[in-house]
Amino acid sequence: MNLPNNVVIVEDEVITQRYLQDILSNSDVHVSACFDNAPDTLEALKSIDCDMILMDINIKGSMDGIQLARKILETYTFPIVFITAHNDDATLEELLELAPYGFISKPFSSKEVITTLKIAYKRYSIHSEVSEVKISEEPTDIVINKYYTYSLKSFALYYDGQSVKLNNKQNKLVEILSKNINNTVGYEMLIGHLWDDDNIADSTLRTLVYSVRKLLPDLPIVSHSKVGYSLQST
Repeated sequence: MNLPNNVVIVEDEVITQRYLQDILSNSDVHVSACFDNAPDTLEALKSIDCDMILMDINIKGSMDGIQLARKILETYTFPIVFITAHNDDATLEELLELAPYGFISKPFSSKEVITTLKIAYKRYSIHSEVSEVKISEEPTDIVINKYYTYSLKSFALYYDGQSVKLNNKQNKLVEILSKNINNTVGYEMLIGHLWDDDNIADSTLRTLVYSVRKLLPDLPIVSHSKVGYSLQST
């Protein structure tokens, strides 16, 4: 199994950073950069080579590793492997929402790191190949149920063949949910796509969803408590 060529390390302990660098260097993996906080990581990802991110959960600053990973995945498709000293149920539940490619528990060995990275990168490569096939075969219309379809050509929702009048935000919400039909889309991802301001409250999103439900009560938008929303085909 192959290893990624360029890895970014996000870890706030200098000793652990160096240990990881040594492990990767001994396996001919290039470490593009090391960071200990979210802002520096986000800025650097705009310009450095990255095939995978090793992400510690506890990093410096107001944003932890899980929150940083959510932010990264709004823009990029990098596979992320989490490093954590916490194996409690609440932490694992948060991590699983992001469908990570792997976990490394502290303390770890060099063999564990390399094995985890190989498996994670193999999974990512297979997933990327499948995604490319799906994209090439993607239909122009997403069928929600026997009444509703969403057109990827006109970017409009149709009810029984007739275009449904929605405002820009309502239409964008339906578009995102349609493109991820039967999958839950998290609050942060929806807010990130719908508004430029990260400080938008969850209540603003709930109000938007309510407005769509009020207008289209039979459109199957499902709420997932503390997680997000999905559009379920029926």
